[in-house]
Amino acid sequence: MLYVVPTPIGHLDDLTLRARQVLSEVNFIICEDTRVTGRLLKHYEIEQKLVSNHIHNEHKVLTGLVKRLQAGESAALVSDAGLPALSDPGYLLIRECIKEKIKLTVLPGANAALTAAIGSGIPCDRFFFQGFLPPKKGRQSRLQWLAALQETIVLYESPHRILKTLQHLIEHFGPDCQACIAREMTKLHEEYSRGSLSEMLADYKSRPSIKGEIVVVVNGKETQLETK
Repeated sequence: MLYVVPTPIGHLDDLTLRARQVLSEVNFIICEDTRVTGRLLKHYEIEQKLVSNHIHNEHKVLTGLVKRLQAGESAALVSDAGLPALSDPGYLLIRECIKEKIKLTVLPGANAALTAAIGSGIPCDRFFFQGFLPPKKGRQSRLQWLAALQETIVLYESPHRILKTLQHLIEHFGPDCQACIAREMTKLHEEYSRGSLSEMLADYKSRPSIKGEIVVVVNGKETQLETK
């Protein structure tokens, strides 16, 4: 049995009661970074065996994990934050479990994209989840494709690339396009910055330093009309 378990995106108390029970009772936990998951488990006084499954080794460890599950062990799949397999490792293992008819279930819970979309104030009845933009190759063509969408766009970004990304968004969506930057969600310094893309860029350029996980929500063509 494989349990896909969401973990808090910031505030450690956002772990659900069911997720806590599963993490306590499985034979082992498959995690992205053992140090990050270890801190979560320590907070809840859970002692568990951890197996690392990250972007650099997920192909290598896949066969071994599947064999353990086939042998009758149960495992919880987690990422560093939020739902596994969404811009995080996990898809390969889930796909293989389905192929091998290993029972699996996905627990609902914390997710950065949904949290930011709802808190943005931008229409989110329909949205496209981009995740991270390509860092180099294919970046401009992807932005051009996104700019033609009717739906709201939700994307992830790192602090050291946010200024570059805002500039590129302005080039493709226009300086007056409405957007929201959600940063450090559920944490002590949670922040939602709302306004035009040009205002967002000016704001972030004025900051001496930028820290924390970032989600950017951008109006699509149709939602731009709805918010005017």
